[in-house]
Amino acid sequence: MSEPRHPGQILAEELVRRGWTQLDLAFVLGCQAKAVNQIVNGKQGISPAMSRALGEALGFAPEFFADLRKAYDVANANPPDPSVSLRARMQANYPIREMVKRGWLKDGNADELAKRLMRFFEVGNLSEVPYLAFAAKTPVLEQNPSAIQLAWLFRVRQIAKTMVTRPFSEKLLASCIPTMRQFLSAPEGARHVPRVLAECGVRFVVAEGLPHSKIDGVCFWLGESSPVIGISTRFDRIDNFWFVLRHEIEHVLRRHGGLSINGMIDAELVGERAGVGEQLLEEERVANAAAADFCVPEEKITSFITRKSPLLYEKDVVAFSRLHGIHPGITVGQIQYRTGRYDFLKRYQVKIRQYVLPGARVDGWGQTTDIEEMTA
Repeated sequence: MSEPRHPGQILAEELVRRGWTQLDLAFVLGCQAKAVNQIVNGKQGISPAMSRALGEALGFAPEFFADLRKAYDVANANPPDPSVSLRARMQANYPIREMVKRGWLKDGNADELAKRLMRFFEVGNLSEVPYLAFAAKTPVLEQNPSAIQLAWLFRVRQIAKTMVTRPFSEKLLASCIPTMRQFLSAPEGARHVPRVLAECGVRFVVAEGLPHSKIDGVCFWLGESSPVIGISTRFDRIDNFWFVLRHEIEHVLRRHGGLSINGMIDAELVGERAGVGEQLLEEERVANAAAADFCVPEEKITSFITRKSPLLYEKDVVAFSRLHGIHPGITVGQIQYRTGRYDFLKRYQVKIRQYVLPGARVDGWGQTTDIEEMTA
């Protein structure tokens, strides 16, 4: 494709074709000859009004000369900084600006950002950064995490690698589940979780999710004998916290995700995705079943709802919860899931993040783990 020509050249050629002089055109336009001369010699731009006037005088579309000028100006403008394309490529796939804001990446010129992104994803070439070679998209979660979810997972990996824990004991973790269930009676019980998991050799990280990631938790392994559990506390509810935590513990006990760098990423653990339907992967079904039974034993909650429906009174929910040693918010969560009544006694679904964060390794909510400083 040829480079756009200056509209003054095309105007000069048109005058020659017609046998007109610049003075002739100025006479037709009713303007000074100097104005026509400056356009022909490229010393003056073509305003929308002049474009319309030239079009009327010479039989062209009103926007013809204005478009010529615009195309010429764009073609002859200074080329953009090469970093614009590189930044756009990275931002199209990952929330780079948000990652800088959160302290996951240090800001800098595009080349520096690219190098830091490669270090973040533990690769030696920018083309090896997951998803960066393709258009931004959100794959089916059961097959692959989205780019945003993968960024969150790698941040949890970074933090987990800086943690020192005891050797992992699958037997000890399994034996601690009954102990942890004693913590379900009050929100404050969640403060013991980081300590209990650390004693079992599980690295536990609480990281705020990136916008639109809809991520709840993850289980992956640093080597064959070092499991990591990361949670986002996305909903910050007592029922959701314990369900997601027990879900990830089941992944650890069954060594799910051990062969994949992506591990087992769990997003939107609500509705059907928190059930045991055949549309889910087998790993997710068994983890969901274990989590639900941990929160409220299947036969107990089923019997309660069957006996009390359709009139589920608050006093009965509180009494049932007290009988089984759990906070009413956990019972409410199971009732909401099983009945579809998500407005039922919502006030009992108390916040729990405030009890978890003080004893955990945390990233987000104004707290940033300085990885470079910790690993220097």
